[in-house]
Amino acid sequence: MSELAAKHSTVMPARQALFLLFRIGNERYALQAREVAEVLPRLPLKPIAKAPDWVAGVFAYRGAVVPVIDLSALTFGEPVQSRTSTRLVLVHYWPDEQTPSQLLGLILEQATDTLRCNPADFKPYGLDNRQAPYLGPVREDAQGLLQWVRVADLLDEQVRALLFPSPPLATALLEDGP
Repeated sequence: MSELAAKHSTVMPARQALFLLFRIGNERYALQAREVAEVLPRLPLKPIAKAPDWVAGVFAYRGAVVPVIDLSALTFGEPVQSRTSTRLVLVHYWPDEQTPSQLLGLILEQATDTLRCNPADFKPYGLDNRQAPYLGPVREDAQGLLQWVRVADLLDEQVRALLFPSPPLATALLEDGP
């Protein structure tokens, strides 16, 4: 075996991950695809009284009540724009390793593309943004900066208690009565 062939056989391939891309206004963001359960069209939601403005509501999905947040309203205080590419993305939300995963809906603009890249390509951007801990590192490409959104950091304890009450809400509460 030649020396060059030996070097190539010891190089580990870069670990690739799939990301769902979306926009908030003109800015690009990404969710790691392994956190995405399903991408749905935008659906009607039941509002939650006294919830923060960025909590869009809840809906019944396969026997479970799923809370939904408007990521644009959470991040920049402006509700998501209704576009044909606006989606309701269901993600697996688990704030810590002791809590079982729960579905959380995110209303996202232009959530129609994916990107396969090495997660190590995302680099810290040098700002400790404690008001938005879910906004993770950034990756530069030909279109500019792409920011990774970390699902586990989306909700603080107060909002988590509101959206995921214990015991959970019954699906029948969402159904219209006679």
